[in-house]
Amino acid sequence: MPDRGGGPTGPRIRVGRPSRRARTLLMTLGVLAVLAMAFVMFAGFWTDWLWYRSVAYSSVFTTTLWTKIGLFLVFGLLMALAIGVNIWLAHRLRPPLSAMSLEQQSLDRYRMSIAPYKKWVLLAVTALVGLIAGASASGQWRTWLMYVNGVAFGQKDPQFQLDVSFYAFDLPWYRFLLGFGFAATVLSLIAAALTHYLYGGLRITSPGARATGAATGHLSVLLGIFVSLKAVAYWLDRYGLAVKSSDFKATDNWTGLRYVDANAYLPAKTILFCIAAICAVLFFATLWRRTWQLPVIGFGLMVLSAILIGGLYPAIVQKFQVQPNEQAKEAPFIQKNINATRDAYDIDDAKVDDYDGQATTEDDTKLRAAANTAASYRVMDPNVVSPAFQQLQQRRNYYQFPRTLDVDRYKDKDGKEQDTVIGLRELNIQGLPKRNWINDHFTYTHGYGAIAARGTTTGTNPTGSPDFTESGLPSTGEFGKYEQRIYYGEKTEQYSIVGGPQKELDYEEDGEKTTSYEGDSGVSLSNSFNRAAYAVAFSEPQIMYSGAIGDGSRILYNRTPKERVEAVAPWLTIDGDAYPAVVDGRIKWIVDAYTTTNGYPYASRTTLGDTTADSLTTNQRAVVAQQNQVNYIRNSVKATVDAYDGKVKLYEWDTEDPVLKTWKKAFPGTVESRGDIPKDLMDHLRYPQDLFKVQRELLTRYHVEDPAQFYSGSDAWQVPDDPTNKEPGSVPPYYLSMKMPGQNEQQFSLTTTFTPRGRPNLGAFMAVNADAASKDYGTMRLLRVTSTVKGPGQVQSELNGNDDVAEFVRNLKGTDSDIEYGNLLTVPLEGGFLYIEPVYTRGGNQNYPLLRKVAASYGSKIVFENSLSEALNAVFGVEDDGATTPPDTDDPPGETDEPPATGEAALKKAIADAQKAYTDGEKALEEQDWPAYGKAQEALQEALERAAAAQPKPGSEGDKADGDAGPDGDAKPDSSAEQASDQGS
Repeated sequence: MPDRGGGPTGPRIRVGRPSRRARTLLMTLGVLAVLAMAFVMFAGFWTDWLWYRSVAYSSVFTTTLWTKIGLFLVFGLLMALAIGVNIWLAHRLRPPLSAMSLEQQSLDRYRMSIAPYKKWVLLAVTALVGLIAGASASGQWRTWLMYVNGVAFGQKDPQFQLDVSFYAFDLPWYRFLLGFGFAATVLSLIAAALTHYLYGGLRITSPGARATGAATGHLSVLLGIFVSLKAVAYWLDRYGLAVKSSDFKATDNWTGLRYVDANAYLPAKTILFCIAAICAVLFFATLWRRTWQLPVIGFGLMVLSAILIGGLYPAIVQKFQVQPNEQAKEAPFIQKNINATRDAYDIDDAKVDDYDGQATTEDDTKLRAAANTAASYRVMDPNVVSPAFQQLQQRRNYYQFPRTLDVDRYKDKDGKEQDTVIGLRELNIQGLPKRNWINDHFTYTHGYGAIAARGTTTGTNPTGSPDFTESGLPSTGEFGKYEQRIYYGEKTEQYSIVGGPQKELDYEEDGEKTTSYEGDSGVSLSNSFNRAAYAVAFSEPQIMYSGAIGDGSRILYNRTPKERVEAVAPWLTIDGDAYPAVVDGRIKWIVDAYTTTNGYPYASRTTLGDTTADSLTTNQRAVVAQQNQVNYIRNSVKATVDAYDGKVKLYEWDTEDPVLKTWKKAFPGTVESRGDIPKDLMDHLRYPQDLFKVQRELLTRYHVEDPAQFYSGSDAWQVPDDPTNKEPGSVPPYYLSMKMPGQNEQQFSLTTTFTPRGRPNLGAFMAVNADAASKDYGTMRLLRVTSTVKGPGQVQSELNGNDDVAEFVRNLKGTDSDIEYGNLLTVPLEGGFLYIEPVYTRGGNQNYPLLRKVAASYGSKIVFENSLSEALNAVFGVEDDGATTPPDTDDPPGETDEPPATGEAALKKAIADAQKAYTDGEKALEEQDWPAYGKAQEALQEALERAAAAQPKPGSEGDKADGDAGPDGDAKPDSSAEQASDQGS
């Protein structure tokens, strides 16, 4: 036939199967792809195992892993079994013949298409549901471990008389099981209903009965199980009332039963439990009665009862019984909430004393002498002086200090303990002279040295700078000899590869050198398998083939103290501020860690992330990472991380904490006993700031223990905003060595202030003994101010309006400098409160803060002086630490004034002194050295006065001899004296 298609003619090409070689190649590529994907997934698991083994906490990894696997398998199989059995049963109970209807004819097509693959569909559905359920259950590993290892609290809730451990450890697990049961039942019900419908057991449009007897019985049993679970839920809800949060006028985040809960909801839950149990029996009875009538009636009764008994009745009780006399009705429950909250947050022993706030003596000398011993006034604010550390001690651009330094205690050369500001010179990878993979991860691997300064004094180079007790590169000073290399730090977030062929940059006394890491930290990269795993895990192929890696190479990662402690103890909540200490020749990071629970009955809840935020957490220091709500917290663990080898130690701190005891049972051998804490380390442990901030927030309301007063809120406090910080936020607590009223010696303390809610005056002052080596560690004292005393904000406002401050600020504008306020310290003193605030300047030629002034306020007086001693002298109107100021003289008592010198020699000497003072003043002005500038101005004034006194009186003998005569016969002063006089004016 002729070609009608218009296309090319010729033999057709037959498409056959690929050749054996092609099939082999495709199969090989497929196998390799699967193996590669499996290795990628395995790499994360393998590197985690290697890391835990390197830090000697492999038991944490294995316990967590096996617990997750066990939960995944058990609950995944249970869910898969529940769904699979119900689908299989529904298929077994299908009717032998289906009705002849359009609905069934349409379903026949689906049944025919599924029939060859029924088993595979069943397996796929059950496997998918099982995987999802198992993955969800594995996330409950903490709940399971707390349930099986739970330790009794030894305290019972006031309503049900059950141990607190029931609510903290048992109830969460029961609720998980209940939720799993509901999910399994609902999914089984849906799967069974769809199967019955597909195979004709349920009909929607077909004539005749809507369900077969078998389908009715099957679904009724599932509904009966669902209602039975609802009955169990009603019963557990009774206990849940003890940990239920609700809105209440008396306090935010109220937790526990109130009058309406105990007298309406509690009996309602009991009644609903009984109704649900009866309704469940009616559903099970359909196996014999084959009718939905009674179960439907019972279910309707249960729903109606839930509305009337569980909703309407409590509303009536609240409206007509509680509201007309709420304070009296709620008083017993408020008392339970107060007691539980104070115990759960460990503030039940906080001692509240009335404090007048007005000086008990008018003797200024006595006040000045008392001020000397009342506190070690820290004029070096760790939140301000970090740039000074950076400028004066950075030494290399690739080093850095944290924005907020830390306060610790160290002994000076005389063995006297002093408050010290400390920071580590950590590696700053962004400051490297040249960025590449070798420099980033091999050459520049660690920081170097601790830098410390006295908290109560300033240095002289330049004046107003930190008074360093440990400085230089390498660091030298009062710490003696210690390992200065910092491989693990707060700013060390990148990985490093050390110990191999590639050398690292290091230092010694005569300058730079190279070194190779000698610690046993990190994971070995000596074998190819580990290198491949890390190349995949870190997405860095050079790890696999780089010649810089060889025998002895080790990879260091997870290098911040917080990361390391969180990894080895995932059941702990970590404080936001790790701080360094030089202990026994090593730099140790000290990390405070907390055990928490959300299940303490009647204790009000708090959100840790919100409660621990203050004016500094916005951009300087971290807050507690966890944003979860808790209503129980203990500083149960003190952890350390070695800055050189990264070793993590967990020490038991709260030996009575049942939550810690529970976790110790779950992870045996991970926490060492409190008695193992070395003494050198104990000297540097302190009360943690984040716990203190949580406690002070609770104490704004829970310092009141009388239910009526608590309900009225008449004595409620608030944490004031930080008046010294431009960023909004609460005033941070301050570490300070000080004496509280009645104490004979200073104690290292953590302090804060309160103001009455809605008012700016001082409402209370709080201090806790922060010295872990003291027998009074953790003792809280609150001073409730009973008179009107200026609060921190008011003191700051007065200071800003002070004439001396205004003049100081005007002078700064001419030098392009800014004023920066330090911590406003509050110290109880002789019945009143002494405020001390360091004032820094920054700008001009020095872009870092230097202490220039110190402000002090006591009573109604506020002063602004060049130094702390001058400020204390001025605020109490005395001189030289308590000696009353002599009238216009600096001579020793009992000596008479000498007449001023006169004559040409005296005049020339005075003029020379004036010129020198003027020159010193100009130099100090350029350097913004305000104390030196003030002294130069005083010297200039004194020299000018001597110059004026030394000049001969007009008409006296020697006029012509002592100098050139002017037109009026007066001696003509030297031009330099005129210049000095002009400048002095």
